[in-house]
Amino acid sequence: MGNKLRKVFLGLFTMAATVLQAQKNDLGAWYMYFGNNKISKKLNFHNEIQYRNFDAIGDLEQLLIRTGIGYDLTENNNNVLVGYGFILSRPYVNGEKTENTEHRIFQQYITKQKFGRFNIQHRYRLEERFLEDDFRMRFRYYVNLNIPINNKEMVPKTLYASVYNEIFLHLDSPVFDRNRVYGALGYVINKNMRIEAGYMNQIQENKNRGQIQIGFYNNIPFTKD
Repeated sequence: MGNKLRKVFLGLFTMAATVLQAQKNDLGAWYMYFGNNKISKKLNFHNEIQYRNFDAIGDLEQLLIRTGIGYDLTENNNNVLVGYGFILSRPYVNGEKTENTEHRIFQQYITKQKFGRFNIQHRYRLEERFLEDDFRMRFRYYVNLNIPINNKEMVPKTLYASVYNEIFLHLDSPVFDRNRVYGALGYVINKNMRIEAGYMNQIQENKNRGQIQIGFYNNIPFTKD
């Protein structure tokens, strides 16, 4: 079964690469690393890097680095976190490549629920965005569902399906910023690591843009507790 799952996931990555090569003018690609590492029984260290491209690789759209310290209000759940993000963006304006930076402070609350095979996560995030020539505040609500396929639980060597929706709302006008819908297949490598590959569609300013996403998740604790 292990070899079959590896072949399935290798095929998924090959398919994603093929789609990007064939439709690089229509699809972007996001390569993402997420770390959520226990510092103590209650505290965790969040760290992530996202390398976002207009095409498969090489035409940088955005580099995002985010970190923070969180605290579990209950055992391994109901996490409150305060963090900082640095964002380097290189958008096209009138056909010309430009560059700008953003510093971001954020506060968030994550709660998890489990119903049979269904693993649900809700995230509520408030952001204070220090742009080069502006300051904005934004609220984000994210809901994610992971469903194991070949096992009843998200144990090592489990293939799983993942979907999420996230809406972004400004605290001033215009209120609606964007919405993201995502679907993927993932593989649990071991109890602290998993990997996903999928597709995300983003609606922003009445425009749709698709992104292939490949994400690696690392939960190796820094403590033995």
